[in-house]
Amino acid sequence: MIRCLLFWLAVLGTFLGAPALAAPALRVGVQLEPPHLDPTQGAAAAIPEVSFNTIYEGLVRIATDGTLHPLLATGWSVSPDAQHYVFTLRHGVRFHDGSRFDAAAVAFSLARAAAPGSLNIHAETWREIAAIRVLAPDRVAIDLSRPDANLPTLLALSDAAMVPPDAAETLRTHPVGTGPFRFGAWQRGDALTLERNADYWGTPAHLARITFRFIADPNAAYGAIRSGAIDIYPSFPAPETLNLLAADPRLKLVIGPSEGEVILAINQRQGPLANVLVRRAICHAIDRRALIDGAMAGYGTPIGSHFPPQSPDYVDLTGVCAHDPALARRLLAEAGYPKGLILTLKLPPPSYARRTGELIAAQLQSVGIATTIRNLEWPTWLDEVFQRHHFDLTVISHAEPFDYDIYARHDYYFGYHSDAFDGLIAALRTTTDPAARHRLLGDMQRQIAQDAPNAFLFQYPALGVQDRRLSGIWVNSPTQVLDYHAARFSGAGTDAAQGKSAAGAWAAWIAAALALGGLIMTGRRLGARWLGGRIAVLAVTLFATSVVIFVLLQIAPGDPAVTMLGIDASPRAIAALHAEFGLDASPLTRFVRWIVGALRGDFGTSFTYRVPVGALIGERLAVTLPLAGLAAMVAIGIGVPAGTLAARRPGGVLDHLVGAFARLGMAIPDFWLGVLLVLLLALGTGWFPAGGFPGIEAGFGPVLHALALPVLALAIPQAAILARVTRGALADVLGRDFIRAARAKGLSDSAVLWRHALPNAAAPVLAVIGLQVPYLIAGSALVEQVFSLPGLGRLAIQAIGQRDLVTVQAVVLLMATATVIASFAVDVAQALIDPRVVRQERA
Repeated sequence: MIRCLLFWLAVLGTFLGAPALAAPALRVGVQLEPPHLDPTQGAAAAIPEVSFNTIYEGLVRIATDGTLHPLLATGWSVSPDAQHYVFTLRHGVRFHDGSRFDAAAVAFSLARAAAPGSLNIHAETWREIAAIRVLAPDRVAIDLSRPDANLPTLLALSDAAMVPPDAAETLRTHPVGTGPFRFGAWQRGDALTLERNADYWGTPAHLARITFRFIADPNAAYGAIRSGAIDIYPSFPAPETLNLLAADPRLKLVIGPSEGEVILAINQRQGPLANVLVRRAICHAIDRRALIDGAMAGYGTPIGSHFPPQSPDYVDLTGVCAHDPALARRLLAEAGYPKGLILTLKLPPPSYARRTGELIAAQLQSVGIATTIRNLEWPTWLDEVFQRHHFDLTVISHAEPFDYDIYARHDYYFGYHSDAFDGLIAALRTTTDPAARHRLLGDMQRQIAQDAPNAFLFQYPALGVQDRRLSGIWVNSPTQVLDYHAARFSGAGTDAAQGKSAAGAWAAWIAAALALGGLIMTGRRLGARWLGGRIAVLAVTLFATSVVIFVLLQIAPGDPAVTMLGIDASPRAIAALHAEFGLDASPLTRFVRWIVGALRGDFGTSFTYRVPVGALIGERLAVTLPLAGLAAMVAIGIGVPAGTLAARRPGGVLDHLVGAFARLGMAIPDFWLGVLLVLLLALGTGWFPAGGFPGIEAGFGPVLHALALPVLALAIPQAAILARVTRGALADVLGRDFIRAARAKGLSDSAVLWRHALPNAAAPVLAVIGLQVPYLIAGSALVEQVFSLPGLGRLAIQAIGQRDLVTVQAVVLLMATATVIASFAVDVAQALIDPRVVRQERA
């Protein structure tokens, strides 16, 4: 029996297993992890947030005041009809791979953005380029099929980044640009590291390194910046805590405007919302300042149209639809709704949207408009609101700069159509005179303010928190990304990945060999028939589970392609991504492919990261397995001895203390306990980090230090359960006749406990441990979120939010497999400890 158990412990040990990244010069907290690192082939804002102005650059750049300046181009000329451009390029610029940046690279980059199947957010705009002519190595001409005076502005955005022709196919995972930083390493789910480009064509960056840490949870973000785990969080997700952070002498707040116009979008295609009087009534019912105070802790700027206040072309139109509930009620009556109406308000996940939506619902109620609030996840919001237009109202921030042209897209999700506005957009396309463009932009703002296609609420603030020693960071954010080139502190690869993969493969083979040896030894002891029956049940259960997982994910709302490409993606780009992912095949075909691949150990390629799912799960297990293993050991080490001590003296002081511990531990959620531990032992004392994971390669000490608090958060509730179960099982056994007989023979209390009581009380305890181990692996998602750990649970949450079906399927199947195998292991362990189990079943 002992040999069998030791074999299984060895199998478990092979999964707990080694190179460290140096500390970064600047550690930046960001909310979302990018799906890949090519900003020219995707609409996710998280991509340029970490890669544009750092790795990649464009021909033109936007300064903090919103004006355009040459970057990789030194200047440009435009024909009077705004249809022909000539750009002069900067000399001596090279990509990070050593290749030259020249006119041919410009032609390639723009042609790639416009190519059939391109996933570029402005692919349709780039397809209006009639010809790209290389006039000289440093001069390129761009001829348009129709006039467009906005071309220099579009060339300043991240989707027009310049890329090297020879490296274009691998940019998603190994980006190459001309910027002041090079790609370093990407630990998916945790951090992205960029290294200073010493050969930069301009002045080299002051920072030696930037590490972007992905911290989505507001509590974890607060803990990370407060404890010093990060140096800056440019878009801090918890405005209600800014007053606390402002009191910290080590930190400073950097607050400015962003490009995000927060609007109450109105679906005006039919029904009462097609009536402009109803839309104006909604606008007059809203108190913008109350929304800013209640939802954004006072941070934000009221707006009266779809235009950022920091723009030199901004017109203050907040008075056009000022807060006036009495006027709102009169407009409703004039529109034919004197008794009000009922609308549905569908809200996406961001906290600003849900907080603002709840306040708007109360304000609309005061004028007779009742709203039914539905909180949606991103895939569902994209499906119901953006694609199928099944909504009345929604709250959303439009963060794309210079996106006023969405009001000329008649098929856009809110359904606005105005011939007058279309005429203004057409005139703007052909106008190059700055003064004339300024007038046109003002007229456009006035037109949509009068038509009230949406209720314009406030400009989302750029709420930054940073180390007080840090300088050179943009305050005003004219685009979705910051420029870290001038950032500084005052006073102050592939082979490795292959080695890890090889080590992981060897570990898998060793584990498989040990598992086979353990099965053979167990079969000899318990009988091949009994063991074979258990394995057959396990296989059938796993197959049925895989079918259920696949079916549930297929019927779940949301389109992975739309989730990845964003709300501005073209139908052609969505169709191309469907074909790339194989989503155009039938469900049965996709299921067969998935099962056959899984049996070969191939779970497919992640929609989001474009890497094998097996490798992705392996990276995350390197965090989750040590976390779960240590938590299990702590839980067993506390729970079993505590329950044993309580059972030996029923009704005594220890029994009451253990009972109180068990009740309290079972009542406290592990994630809440994690937050409490961060406040007390990380922020309060500074003894432990508030979050993050250094990597197994950092060594046992740093890993144990980083996992100490999350291990306690997971272990204490499980220890409480184990203490209660152990106490109950042992107390029951200690009251039986054979225990009294053992004592009558003169055996000591210790001998009675260890030789007779504990073995007979082990069955329920083992059953609970068998359930706890898979829970610790699969159920640690919330704790991983609190502590920003790149583990398996956090991967599952991210994959669900991104509709990464292949990854979700694999992770859920792995979790189900862990549960089924744990149940199998409990059966085997109980049979090894008490062979009567096998004999009873045979009988």
